[in-house]
Amino acid sequence: MALCWGAGWTAIVALPAAYLIALVATPAGISGAVLLPPFQAGVLGTPSLAITPTNLLYNVVATPGALYRYWRQGQTGGRPALVLIAGTLPGVIAGSVIRVELLPGEDVFDIVVAVVLIPLGCWLALTRPPAADMPARPARVIPVPVLLVLAVVVGCVGGIYGIGGGAILAPVLIGSGQRASVVAPAALASTFVTSVAGVTTFTLLSLYHPGAVAPDWPTGLALGAGGLAGGYTGARIQSRMPDVLIRRLVGILVIAIGAGYLWSAGILCGYRLAALRQRRDAFPAPGRVISGQVGKLIDQPRRGQDLEQALHFAAAE
Repeated sequence: MALCWGAGWTAIVALPAAYLIALVATPAGISGAVLLPPFQAGVLGTPSLAITPTNLLYNVVATPGALYRYWRQGQTGGRPALVLIAGTLPGVIAGSVIRVELLPGEDVFDIVVAVVLIPLGCWLALTRPPAADMPARPARVIPVPVLLVLAVVVGCVGGIYGIGGGAILAPVLIGSGQRASVVAPAALASTFVTSVAGVTTFTLLSLYHPGAVAPDWPTGLALGAGGLAGGYTGARIQSRMPDVLIRRLVGILVIAIGAGYLWSAGILCGYRLAALRQRRDAFPAPGRVISGQVGKLIDQPRRGQDLEQALHFAAAE
C-alpha cells in the first residue's frame, strides 16, 4: 500500500534514497533507475503508468553528474558509447509508444527480465577472475552489429519500463571482459541519451493520451537531484575501487534487480489467479449448470415415486 506524501515529504524521502542508490550503482555503470519502481510505487505513491517516464526523468537529471566526473578523469566511453547510443535512441522511442499503446501490463516482462538477469548476476558475482599473477586474458570483443542490435533491444525495453539500459548493458560488457572504467561511462552515456528521448516521447504522448502518461515532475526532479549528487560521488570513488569489487557489485545488483522483478511478477500472477477464482465461483461453468439441471430432472420422478409410496402406506394404515 502506497504512503501519501506531500511535495515537501517527497523531497525529504526521495533525496537521500536516490543519493544512496546512485552512489552504489554508478561505479558499475548503472544509473540506479531500475531499483526505483518499487520505491516509487510503495513509498512515494507514483501512479503506475507514470513510473516509467518518471524513472527516465530521474536519469536525465542524475546521470550528468557522473558523466561530468568521468569526463574530467578522461573517461569518455569511446567508441562503445557511440555504438550504444546509436542503438538505444531509436529503441527507446519505439518502446515508449509500445508501453502506452500496447503493454499496460508488466508481469510477463518481469518474468523474462528475471530469467535473464538472475543467472547473469550469479555468474558475475560467483565466478572467480584470474589471479593477479596470471597473465590477463584479452577481452571477448562483441561484434559491432551484435552490440548494435542488443542496444536497440535494450533501448526498447528502457522505453517500455523506464530503465535507461545500463542495468542490462553494463553486466553484459563487463562479463565479456571489458574494463569497468570503460563500460561505466559508455553505459551511462547511452542511459542519458535514451532517457532524454524517452521523456520527450512520453511528454508528447501525454498531449492526446488519457491517464498519467507524463512524468511526475516533482518526484522525478527530487529523485534526480539526489541521484546527481550520488552519481558524482560514485564516479569519483570508482578509480579507487578494484575491478574485482566492481564485478561483484554488479553481480549483486543484477541479482537484486532480477529478484525484485520476479517477486513483482509473482504478486501480480497471484492477484490475477485470485480474481479468476472469484469470477469462477461467482459465475458457475456451463457444464456445472447443465449437470445440475439434469440432476434436478432425474430427481423429479424419484420424488414423485416417493410421494406415491407414502400415500399408499398412509391409505393402507
